[in-house]
Amino acid sequence: MAERSNKGMDKGLTSYGDAGFSRFLRRAFIKGMGYSEAALSRPVIGIADTGSGYNACHGNMPDLIAAVTRGVQMAGGLAVPFPTISLHESFSHPTSMYLRNLMSMDTEEMIRAQPMDAVVLIGGCDKTVPAQLMGAASANVPAIQLVTGPMLTGSHRGGVVGACTDCRRFWAAFRADEVDETEIAEVNEQLVPGVGTCSVMGTASTMALIAEALGIALPGSACAPAVSAERRRIAEDTGRQAVRLAAEGVRPKDIMDRRAIENALRVLLAIGGSTNGIIHLTAIAGRLGIRIDLEAVDRMARETPVLVNLKPSGSHYMQDLEAAGGLVRILYEIKDLLHLVAPRVDGRTLGEVLDQSNPDWPQDVVRPRSDPIYPEGGLALLKGSLAPNGAIIKQSAASPDLMVHEGRAVVFAGLEDLANRLDDPDLDVAADDVLVLQKIGPRGAPGMPEAGLIPIPKKLARLGVKDMVRISDGRMSGTASGTIVLHVSPESVGDGPLGLVRTGDRIRLDVPNRRLDLLVPEPELAARSADIPDHLTGTMRGYRKLYLDEVLQAEDGVDFAFCQPPMTEIAPNS
Repeated sequence: MAERSNKGMDKGLTSYGDAGFSRFLRRAFIKGMGYSEAALSRPVIGIADTGSGYNACHGNMPDLIAAVTRGVQMAGGLAVPFPTISLHESFSHPTSMYLRNLMSMDTEEMIRAQPMDAVVLIGGCDKTVPAQLMGAASANVPAIQLVTGPMLTGSHRGGVVGACTDCRRFWAAFRADEVDETEIAEVNEQLVPGVGTCSVMGTASTMALIAEALGIALPGSACAPAVSAERRRIAEDTGRQAVRLAAEGVRPKDIMDRRAIENALRVLLAIGGSTNGIIHLTAIAGRLGIRIDLEAVDRMARETPVLVNLKPSGSHYMQDLEAAGGLVRILYEIKDLLHLVAPRVDGRTLGEVLDQSNPDWPQDVVRPRSDPIYPEGGLALLKGSLAPNGAIIKQSAASPDLMVHEGRAVVFAGLEDLANRLDDPDLDVAADDVLVLQKIGPRGAPGMPEAGLIPIPKKLARLGVKDMVRISDGRMSGTASGTIVLHVSPESVGDGPLGLVRTGDRIRLDVPNRRLDLLVPEPELAARSADIPDHLTGTMRGYRKLYLDEVLQAEDGVDFAFCQPPMTEIAPNS
């Protein structure tokens, strides 16, 4: 057989020691699936299929693959779907975050191992988009992201409901005896009325908007509902663009540069996005050799107000943001804060996209800068004696009267202790106390679960208490709200001060001054430190051992150390 270039089906030949035989054998097997020589001569566009019977967020995967395939064929390419790991928040034990890095490695290695000139990454549920972008950044093969899209809202007793802010709202009301068994069963049928990602500004919606802000997803692609015809048209166009990317050799690192990262940070702040967004964006940037400076992000937050009126920081849903003009409408409002020359996956710069768009019609979902939902960015960085390396609070979803607060710590030494004692009628707790949950950090749980939204103790919930200061080294869902301090670093397992907190200690939170302090003398903390046992005991093997040996802290994106190249740039570049 004649020699061929290292493209299409001839790319990355299997190592048999004879390139000609490798090519001959590959074509024999692919022809066994019905392909002709004419088909095999086209550019190959891989399509990462993350559909799963466990993943309702990806329930439209077959339709999207069909639409992408149509677009690839229209542009002269050959579409080849392939499976990777699929993660759903509610079906991943102990937590999907524990498996995000594994999915990123799976994605990276499948892109490297299989012949493809470009790849379309289809994902939606919280950890799938960051995992795919991390893997694509590392593989650096031409790539384009397609999100599955948000679900539509449901209806309950004349009101609009949607996953998953309303899930948490109704469950809290049920715990407080404000909703009975009949109603909680009724609303359970309506919270997720169909396939797609959560319909509020949770992590999935945040990452969809971040992907578009990074330029790695098509303009206007973040918000169209999962079941809409527009979502399928976006998928078709994504397939066409993938063929162009393959022809021009445009790679993820050509698109997701420092300017793109800074634009994405602006968007994260302006949308009141999930606290998970900063961890995922830090991990994606890390794969690109870019270190995110959280203190500079905090300075950026002070001049970037929350403009999007979506739950949990507002009142609307993702389908309302789509009707209001989507991300482009948001970008117009912060245009002067963006890098307009940043390249995008469709070949235009961000400035050109905005110049060619005109989403200017009456709406109340995206506020003008002069009338924001919240005057500063949704996230604030805290530091102090309790969080030497930092902690995060979603200030746009917190209670104003708790933003400066000093209280007595009520400590739970892990998830089991929390489950055993939280609702004990004899629990010594008051509304002005500070709930502290230890051992749910990257290594502590392991996997940094979304347990930072510590429920209000039932004895207080029944008295009408709706919010308390809550502190942990874990995460919380982007759909949640409350005065919740998260990502405390160093984590409590190891030498983190959070692990030294005892019930009765005084803790002071001061969000305006960005402080989080444990008011305990240093000699006392030193004495406690000497008595801390090793939490990570027992036999470890397989992925768990790899995870615990290599996982980084929150400020480094909870990625694996060996997956990140040397950092050569810092963002924001201030």
